[in-house]
Amino acid sequence: MNITAGIYKGRKISAPDENITRPTLSKVRMAVFNTLQAMTDFEEKSFLDMYSGSGIMSLEALSRGFSNVVAIEKHPKVLQVIKNNFKNFSPFPKLIKGDSLKIAENLNEKFDVIYIDPPYYSGIYEASLDAVKNIAQNIVILEHVTEVEFRGYEILKQKKYGDKFITFLHRL
Repeated sequence: MNITAGIYKGRKISAPDENITRPTLSKVRMAVFNTLQAMTDFEEKSFLDMYSGSGIMSLEALSRGFSNVVAIEKHPKVLQVIKNNFKNFSPFPKLIKGDSLKIAENLNEKFDVIYIDPPYYSGIYEASLDAVKNIAQNIVILEHVTEVEFRGYEILKQKKYGDKFITFLHRL
């Protein structure tokens, strides 16, 4: 996989085993960040990547100018891939090991943008949105394949890519 834009454009990163994760496709990453850029400036902003997988969304955020990038992942094999990917960047995103739901609920910092991409069909979309309600400062982006109840959020924009939706939300 390659970073699609910004200061690290074209840099390659490794992806974990496809049986464990499903990295967001480059065309979807480009669309997410292009849409996001129309909504907010990235400079001096913070980005939280829940269910980080390969860490590609964190690295895209860093490459495009976010100053504080945090990734959360709990799978041990995936964590090792992320660590190896992150060590090739300076500065690199902060990596937190553990359950995204529990960690997000207990974070003491707020984030301008939160990207939520849990395992599909896991049934934790609403729980993830609830977990970030107190740390979401501006935009929450949810990648999902099933219907989601967006209680407490307004939909800013929604796009469909194949079988998945990318929904941009703002906390009410």
